Order: sequence, then C-alpha cells, then structure tokens
Amino acid sequence: MLKIGDSQINLEHFYDAIQSPQRLYVDDVIIDKIKMAHDIVEKKAMGEEPIYGLNTGLGGNLGYRLKPEEISDFQMQIIAGRAVACGNPLPENTGRGILLARIISAANGYSGISAELFKYLCSLYETGISPVIPEYGSIGDSDLVQNAHFGLAAFGQGNVYFEGQIMPAAEAFQKSDIKAPDLKPKEGLAMVSHSGLSVTLSAIALRETKLALEMMKSVIVLSYEGYGANQRLLHEDLNQLRISPGQQEISKWLLENLKGSEKKPRRIQEALSFRTAPSIIGAAHHALHHAISVWHSEVNGTSDSPVVLEDESLVSTANFHTPALALAMENLSLALASVANGSVQRMQKMMNSELSALPKYLSPIGGGSAGFVPSQKTASVLNSEIRHAAQPIMFNPAPISDSVEDMAPNTPSVARKLSRLLHPLKHLIGLEALVACQAISLRKPPSKSMLTTQLYSAIRSEIPMMQEDRSIGDDINLATQILTSQMENA
Repeated sequence: MLKIGDSQINLEHFYDAIQSPQRLYVDDVIIDKIKMAHDIVEKKAMGEEPIYGLNTGLGGNLGYRLKPEEISDFQMQIIAGRAVACGNPLPENTGRGILLARIISAANGYSGISAELFKYLCSLYETGISPVIPEYGSIGDSDLVQNAHFGLAAFGQGNVYFEGQIMPAAEAFQKSDIKAPDLKPKEGLAMVSHSGLSVTLSAIALRETKLALEMMKSVIVLSYEGYGANQRLLHEDLNQLRISPGQQEISKWLLENLKGSEKKPRRIQEALSFRTAPSIIGAAHHALHHAISVWHSEVNGTSDSPVVLEDESLVSTANFHTPALALAMENLSLALASVANGSVQRMQKMMNSELSALPKYLSPIGGGSAGFVPSQKTASVLNSEIRHAAQPIMFNPAPISDSVEDMAPNTPSVARKLSRLLHPLKHLIGLEALVACQAISLRKPPSKSMLTTQLYSAIRSEIPMMQEDRSIGDDINLATQILTSQMENA
C-alpha cells in the first residue's frame, strides 16, 4: 500500500508503484483539503476576476474571456486541443507514472480539482489501466502536450495499456466497469498542466542509473583483481587529504570489497583509469544523489498553474518549469561519460601484456590468437554512443505560443537521453566484467575477494573462460544480464 499525501514519496516507492499498481491510502484530511480548494474554484469561476485557464483562454489566447456557459465545455477542449504528441508509444510504466504523479501532486490540495475527480484518478490507477503516451511533445514546461494524451485516455478517449496490450480506452473502461466523471471548472487544465511526465521519465532514468553505478563499482573490484592493481591509493590516509564528493566513500567501499585479494603491488603507480576510479565514481554518485534530491522535491511538490491558496486566491505560477531537474540529469550524463571512458581504458590496460604481466590480449594460447582485442572495437563504439547521449539537450527551444512561452528546459528529453545512455553503458560494464574475469582466470593462482568470488562464480557458471578464439558477442549480453540480476537482488 502506498500512502498518498505525506510528502515522503521517494524514488524507490515511485519506481515500484509504476511497475505494477498498488493499493493507495489517502487520509480523510487530504480529501477535505481538496474539497475546500475546489469550492473556491467553483466560486471564482462564476466571478468577475479574470483567472488564467479558469475563465480565460490559454497561452497566446490569454486575452480571451470565457463566458460562464463556456467554462464546462472548455475543460475537455483544453485537453483535446493540446493532444498533439507524436511518435511511438512510450512504455506502459510511463502513463502509469503520469497518473500516479498527478495523484501525488493533487493530494497537496492546491490544484483545485474536485474530490470526485481525485478519487476517480486513484481508482483508475488501482485498476492497472495505463494511458498510452506518444514519445514526442513536451518541452518540459508543464509537459502540456503529452499530458493531454494522458488526459484523453483518463476520460475514455485515445488508447491505454490494459491486461498486457494496447487497446482503445473505451474498451478497457468497459472491461473494468470504469466510468469517468464529468469535468468541472479548472479540471481540464489540471489534467494537462503539471510535471507528471518529467517526474516519471526522470524517475525511470535515475533508478536505472543507480543500478548501473552499482554494477560499475562491483566490476571495478573485478578489474582491480584481474589487473593486480596497487590498492594503496584506496587507503583512508590518502583520500582524506582532499575532500572530493564521494571519493572517500567509494575508496573505502572498494578497499573493503577487495579484502582477501592480492596485497603485494606489482608497481608503485597505476594508470589513471585505476587510480582515479574513486573520484570518478564518487563524482557520479554525488551527481546521482543531487539529481534524486531535486526529483524528490518535484514529485512531492505542486506544479499546477494557477494554484488555489489558503487565502482563497487563484494565482498563476511558474512551478511547472523544471530547469534544476534537467540540469541535474545533464550533469549526471556527463559524469557517466567519464565513468564509461575509465572502463574502456581499464580494459585496454588488462589486455596489454607489458602493463598487466598477463598473456597478450588475455589469450591463453598466444601466437596469432586475437583473444579479447577485437572487443576493443565494441568498447570504443559503446563509448561513442555514451558520449553522444551525454551531449546537453536542455538549451532553450524556439519561443512558441506568440513568444509567450519563451523558456523551456526540455526535461523529458533530458531524462530520455539519460535512459538511452544507460543501455550502452550497462553493456560496456558487462564487457569489462568479461575482460576482468579472463584476467583473473589467467592469474596463477587467482586471488579473489568475497565480492569478486561471488561475481566471478556467477559469470563463470554460464560463460566459460576463453581458450581458443570464439565469438563473445552473446557473452557480453549475458554478462550484462548476470550483473544486472546480481545488483537487483543484492
């Protein structure tokens, strides 16, 4: 059961709840606050004071004043007229995430929706119906265009995911015995004007980043053992001399998980890809924690405009603008590009017999054997894909809506770009794990810590050591899957 309205929804809560529906618990106090805010909306809707989106047009139509008899019909017009997103459907958890994010934010009591609509959205989420959202549309300012598709689906139009397939929303509603309520004043705007898509896509990207960094940390331990790297630089007395974000914590973690491995160093100093691993991974962890902190503020905050305040006023806001979240994820993408480069360099060092004191290209038979050297090409292209995805995209787009909307952070695009980066990154990590395991296998006798024993055994149980040259493309995929499973079940 997920408790709604306590401002404590964290990343893991949210991510789990968008993978599959949970029961929602909402205290009566929350419902009462929602009712009070909507009563104010109803009163203001019939008043003389112009209030954005309640009795006026939107964007460039701000100057148009709605007649009282137009207000109700205008609610669905708001939604339908802005459902102009295009492209392939985003995954099922995306629509479910937008729905859940709208529920969490509305529970703060400032959006002005009715208690009837709020309860309906909760029941819609619990049925497992998830709106189908096209992939292109939002510039990150209230996610208006793609939220409109969410709004249509929530009221029986458009398409939804249900029972494992895409179907017309009307058909899913009939199967589930769901009936949507009529939209009341401001509710059409409340369905589209919020940051639900940015919150959802960011949650997915950040949760997967967290998993990838756990994979990377563990594989660095494998590489330290495979290469026989000098562990002295991981000691606390060195790392406390310069307090760099995350460096001390990662150094300590690596050293603890290398217990039981070879202690006598082969050389007094290693290549930077080994020596700087704590500061690089530490910086990435720091960037991740910052991004999660910003995300937490977004998911538990109110991004509506206008909002209903305690003094009974309705005031326009810019709380839908999410540059802090976009910047945090851009920073994280750049940090992961640095992580990826370190991985490529460590693999090359392990294959270099002069540096590793292991057979050339990690081939046990030598001679004309290519060993693992062809995989450097794969590592290189994975690294290029990662670097490309790390390039910033949040630069302001062209001004739109008669230039009224002249700023935008492109937050959904930033989040999706981060998710795309993680796919090649995880495969790069899987490849480094294969290379490190080959190096460990070649060391006589191999000296393994508890963590590397566990990971090495998991990989070797399904992927044998390379003897003669063979195709390892499928091995890279399998190693990636094994590591992912190990980290998810840790």
